Amino acid sequence: MAQSDTTPPGPTAGTLVPVANPVAALPARGQRPAAGGGGGGWRRRIAWLILILVALGAGGYGGRLWWLARAQAIPAGIAVGNGRLEAQEVDIATKFAGRIAEVLVDEGDTVEAGQIVARMDSQELLAGLRQAEARVQQAREQQRQAAAQITDAQARRALARQELDRAQTLLDRGTGTRQQADMRRAEMTAASAAVAVAEAQHANATQAIAAARAEVDRIQTNLDDATLRAPRAGRIQYRLAEPGEVLAAGGRVLTLIDLDNVYMTFFLPEREAGLLPIGAEARVLLDVRPDRALPARITFVSAKAQFTPKEVETATERQKLMFRVKARLLDPTLPLIKPGLPGLAFARYDDAVAWPARLQ
Repeated sequence: MAQSDTTPPGPTAGTLVPVANPVAALPARGQRPAAGGGGGGWRRRIAWLILILVALGAGGYGGRLWWLARAQAIPAGIAVGNGRLEAQEVDIATKFAGRIAEVLVDEGDTVEAGQIVARMDSQELLAGLRQAEARVQQAREQQRQAAAQITDAQARRALARQELDRAQTLLDRGTGTRQQADMRRAEMTAASAAVAVAEAQHANATQAIAAARAEVDRIQTNLDDATLRAPRAGRIQYRLAEPGEVLAAGGRVLTLIDLDNVYMTFFLPEREAGLLPIGAEARVLLDVRPDRALPARITFVSAKAQFTPKEVETATERQKLMFRVKARLLDPTLPLIKPGLPGLAFARYDDAVAWPARLQ
């Protein structure tokens, strides 16, 4: 028996077959590809990137913790605390109220001790100086006049004494009258008084000269104070006023940091601060150069504790007492020394303990 063919008949020659629209098969704009397609690749890349960033952050934090732990691994007899570099600040201010004429330095400039950094308007002081100098000349002229008057009065007194002697001689001989002798005696008294007056005027003129000279010196001192100078060598940290501003007495113009007095302030517990003497050796490690130990010396240990109540009773509370300590750098001229840099300070309170190799 012949087997029937179930295959559907194909299109005959010349028959058109409909084809699906290829444009309709493309995803619309903004439409995500179907799951399992090529869109999963960029998700995996973002996930890997996030994992890498997290790993780097954790590694950096772990490295920081490791470095701090390594820094804390120090022998007994050496205390450690964290802090920031500081420098002694000096305010350059006006002594008297006035207007700023010019400021000769900018922030960051290095200045030497005695260098002129600013000037105040001194026109009024200059006028007062000229007036005081004129008073000196006037007093000197009065002194010369008084000296001439003394000479004249002394000459008149000498003549009056001679006249009095003659009148007294005539009176003794009986050829003169008592009236004439009394007149000559009165003239002598008046001449002596004139000498005394002239001498007093001369003394007053001398005192006036001294007073006028003192006024000149005072104004000259004010003129010198109107020229602001750096009290010590250092670096200008802040420029607080500009030319044309009017400041009161004591108004700050510049702030100078003394680079010869750089120190780190840190805190130590009571059990270590109590054993730390003034002048003890210290080391400073800055975060920017943890491989370089900077020599220092302890110059200050606070007499009062901080961070805890004033009155403590238990031993546990007493161990929470923290004392402020200063370690001054012995060589603050190094290029990396900048106030504000954080780091660690190590203080040796037991001289029998040797410094670790990384702190030598």
